[in-house]
Amino acid sequence: MRPVIFSQISLDLKHTRLFRSPSNTDDMAEEAKKLAGYAAVDNHVQNNQVVGVGSGSTIVYAVDRLAERVRQEKLNIVCVPTSFQVSVRMCLLSAVLCSSSLTPYQLDVAIDGADEVDAALTLIKGGGGCLTQEKIVASCAKHFIVIADFRKDSSALGQQWKKGVPIEVIPMAYVPVSRTIAKRFGGEAVLRMAVSKAGPVVTDNSNFILDWKFEHIHNWKEVNIAIKMIPGVVETGLFVGMAERVYFGMEDGNVGVRDPPVN
Repeated sequence: MRPVIFSQISLDLKHTRLFRSPSNTDDMAEEAKKLAGYAAVDNHVQNNQVVGVGSGSTIVYAVDRLAERVRQEKLNIVCVPTSFQVSVRMCLLSAVLCSSSLTPYQLDVAIDGADEVDAALTLIKGGGGCLTQEKIVASCAKHFIVIADFRKDSSALGQQWKKGVPIEVIPMAYVPVSRTIAKRFGGEAVLRMAVSKAGPVVTDNSNFILDWKFEHIHNWKEVNIAIKMIPGVVETGLFVGMAERVYFGMEDGNVGVRDPPVN
């Protein structure tokens, strides 16, 4: 296996030098998210495209840049959002035509964030609870592009992201699914509880989410398939062999680009 391609680029665009001596790591991470989001939109979105748009805090910057380009360049773009959050933001920007259905469209590109990215471009996604919609949209796109800040970069899953792999389940099945996962793969699969209300988190699909805190590195392709075969599982937050490229906003104001390893 050849080494993973991971290059640093400094794009010749006005927005690429956004750092103004951030006061802490959180400020730096927000600037890095913006760098990655802008780079992905500028490099992969063209006129007359259908664009899948993911969810989460990083994708907000991609949406802002997309709306900006639509206004400035008069682009004809149809966007397919993966969450209510993104749909609302697009409507507020009033610059992008949205569709909530994939039925009439072939997606040219999908852009989304990630909770963690390993050296092989295997992703953990679903920290925000929209993993099923995100995986559907990503799988329907000709090109799946991921954006993240420097904190999401890992050599192996679990190195940076400590909250586990999200797994969407039918509500009545969360107990047997949790037990089966722990028995077969080790670790613990815990029902995700809501913060602003009593009870568990409920997804846009009216399901529950288990967060599987695994104990060691697995063959993620095999594990993903095996978990999906457990009765009651809707989808997992493991995205294996799907990402075509990842843009990392870096601490120094550059954008790191990682492509999949070549076997």
